[in-house]
Amino acid sequence: MSTIKLPHLAWYGARECELPLPAGWSAKYYGFAGAGLPALKPEEIRAAIASPIGSPPLRELARGKKEVVIIFDDLTRVTRTYSLVPSVLEELAQAGIPDSRIQFICATGAHTAWDMAWMEKKLGREVMSRFPVYNHNPFNKCTYAGTTSYGTEVYANGEVMKCDLKIAIGSVVPHPNTGFGGGGKIIMPGICSMETIEHFHRQEYVCREKYPDKQLTGMGVFDDNPLRLNVEEASALVGLDIKIDCLLNMWGEAVAVYAGALKPAYQAAVSAAKFHYATPSPEDENVVIANTYAKANESIMIGLHTACKAARLPGSDIVLIANAPDGQVTHYLLGCFGRNTRGNIPLAAKIPDHVNHVIVYSEYPDLAGRAYVEESEKVSFMHDWADVVRALERFHPDGAKVAVLPSAEIQHCR
Repeated sequence: MSTIKLPHLAWYGARECELPLPAGWSAKYYGFAGAGLPALKPEEIRAAIASPIGSPPLRELARGKKEVVIIFDDLTRVTRTYSLVPSVLEELAQAGIPDSRIQFICATGAHTAWDMAWMEKKLGREVMSRFPVYNHNPFNKCTYAGTTSYGTEVYANGEVMKCDLKIAIGSVVPHPNTGFGGGGKIIMPGICSMETIEHFHRQEYVCREKYPDKQLTGMGVFDDNPLRLNVEEASALVGLDIKIDCLLNMWGEAVAVYAGALKPAYQAAVSAAKFHYATPSPEDENVVIANTYAKANESIMIGLHTACKAARLPGSDIVLIANAPDGQVTHYLLGCFGRNTRGNIPLAAKIPDHVNHVIVYSEYPDLAGRAYVEESEKVSFMHDWADVVRALERFHPDGAKVAVLPSAEIQHCR
């Protein structure tokens, strides 16, 4: 019996899991180009942050500032923020900024608020002991920053708006709407009001209706993406001074860092990311096993999207591995809050006609997560891998070819 090995439990002691396949079956891995690159050393991170793109060094920008905010992404992103923050703090110290003038705000967007134990996973114990760390509140105390040319009225976190130096830390990975995440998304939707977040998300539907024959949004679609352009306008209105983004390997470690003014730094990061996350498309496999690790708590929203693209043959089956001990993230705009209660833009992934079955597998039952995929006889949720194997044997009694996507939610299958 063959066995596949995959990364899992990003925030719970990351390690490799081994999952057996039906007897006699074999599997072909389709990893992204940069998956195996080594993590940057601390001195390499420090050098990248000390020499920003299109901007004076942070230590120069920080001189004379009264209030500094460091915005960071939440637990739906695998950014190892604790590996990047020390270099930022060194720059601020060189500028003479005392700890008492620095605060951290988690860019939750429309996601759940995180408690301090979760924050420590992102920032580390030392940062938690030195600085106040807050959640963004999208429901209250947001300040008007201006209106983009796309008609989005930008109301941003009032505390952020009061600070005269705004630094943000995140990572760039493929995204099914804006083409790539990172960049200004940490501002919109990251620290904006629910009204702003909703208007921003609705622009995708407006774009599809206005340009039905053009693909202007989607995974890896960047250059003319109106959602991305809207985000950059919002970030300029809010006044983001420095953005620090990293590219990730399969374990979520930073393998490259791009710091600087938003537009040039983000352009440089995405130019590299287009190749870094590129993945060959599966060819003649009729079973796709799509593992999620970096965004396991958004696996159904994002990982399933990639899996459906990768399942190319008629009659294909998909196994989505969603090993998220914390379950699918609470999303106040897209999520479900009861059998009949949904967010204002409910999201339920549609299974393509050529896909026969989708199995969502997790060792950690989260039946409320079913709301993120359409109700269909094609879809089943399983919590024991032995049940998954038996189902696959039943679907393919004569055997099958298996394509394995180790990091489906951050891979871009061309």
